[in-house]
Amino acid sequence: MYYKNMLLLFVGISLVCCKPKQKERPENANGPDKKNVVFILVDDLGWKDLGCYGSEFYETPNIDRLASKSTVFTSAYTPNPVCSPTRAAILTGKYPTRVGITDWIPGHVIKDRPLKSVEDYNQLPLEETTIAEVLKEADYNTFFAGKWHLGDTGFFPEDQGFDINMGGHHMGQPPGGYYAPYNNPKLSDGPNGEYLTDRLTDESLQFLEENRNNPFFLYLAYYTVHTPIEASKKHLAKFAEKKKNLTDTTAITAPEGAGHTVINQYNEEYASMVYALDENVGRLLDKLDALGLTDDTLIVFTSDNGGLSTTESDWIPPTSVRPLRAGKGWAYEGGIRVPLIIKSPGLDYPTSSNAKVMSMDLFPTILEALGLKKRPDLHVDGESLYPLIMNERDEVHDVLFWDYPHYHTSGWTPGQAIREGDWKLIHFYEDDVYELYNLKEDIGEKENLAATHPEELAALKSALNAMNTRLDAKQPEKNVDVVR
Repeated sequence: MYYKNMLLLFVGISLVCCKPKQKERPENANGPDKKNVVFILVDDLGWKDLGCYGSEFYETPNIDRLASKSTVFTSAYTPNPVCSPTRAAILTGKYPTRVGITDWIPGHVIKDRPLKSVEDYNQLPLEETTIAEVLKEADYNTFFAGKWHLGDTGFFPEDQGFDINMGGHHMGQPPGGYYAPYNNPKLSDGPNGEYLTDRLTDESLQFLEENRNNPFFLYLAYYTVHTPIEASKKHLAKFAEKKKNLTDTTAITAPEGAGHTVINQYNEEYASMVYALDENVGRLLDKLDALGLTDDTLIVFTSDNGGLSTTESDWIPPTSVRPLRAGKGWAYEGGIRVPLIIKSPGLDYPTSSNAKVMSMDLFPTILEALGLKKRPDLHVDGESLYPLIMNERDEVHDVLFWDYPHYHTSGWTPGQAIREGDWKLIHFYEDDVYELYNLKEDIGEKENLAATHPEELAALKSALNAMNTRLDAKQPEKNVDVVR
């Protein structure tokens, strides 16, 4: 059924036999040359957590509506399977390895494992120039709401190019949970019972109202659907009832390394959080329509890593991204392949792209959408996605690289991965083990071909070494205090 749902989406897209002429940009108070950006980043949203990406349990009618007028990327990746490195990559257009943030901040300090943790930064260096700073220089009003997780005092959004910061601080999850009081030093409390996802949208809608006559960059980084899993109470009953019709109403797990992965979508609380997210995306889309700004606004919707489906603890994760393998914390596809939907200004027809793209590409894509000069001196690892959106090219990257030299509670051990064409190589440092997969034939990474395809193995090893040299990647050292 998953493939049927995806097929319906892409068949619908393919029915557009030729692209309509791009709409003329209507005159508005922003002036004829100014376009806007609404960037929606969801925390831990899995590749299969949306209706338009194949979910049968979760419901996302508003995001699906956005997808029906956008370019849907089916092979979009984050450069890391956890949050802070990806957030740094989005803002800088650089691989996290180059920025110096390769783990969530502050990461796990584990002293009893065979390898020592690679040391990295606990903040996005102020020396980095963010997309917000570039747009601020171009006279855009810049607004941040939600999860930051890129440093503490002195390294907050307002220190990195954002005029307004609503809720962004050093923590990676809402300290008071999803219901007020929030215990968030950057967000005043609403009335008891206010839902955080609703509140962040309220703040964003107010910003849109106040800046309807000014060019703006709205960056809404929802805390949802990160833990704690706290249902949207107004939607919980809907999915509790829907759950009764599932074939499997409890989690089914499969082994993954030292842990396990959930392989079915079953959690009604999580489903209600996804639905509340969708409801609020709909509110944003409706507001842009009401203000007459939709045709002048680039809308980007994506996630910071794969879905939370894999753990080495006894705890049962809330979602599944099958047919992809593993989830958040792993460089298998389930931990790094994510939804990416881009609505271009003036375009309102659906297209899809299976090109290999990554979070760093969003920096130059934004600049091109706004008619600003690209800054390859800054976004050195990112490529504009407009050649894909306009069907001018099939690919913008030959190679993609993942560097996660840390342990993670999902069961991942330090390692790296690289993809070139349909081939993907994963290297685990502890035992110097390589795994090779053909993603075209095996999206679930079930059959390790390292022993049977020596030429491809050698080629990808060489490409991996070249990326390590190019980015000056740090290698984990042996922990001499641990005897194996």
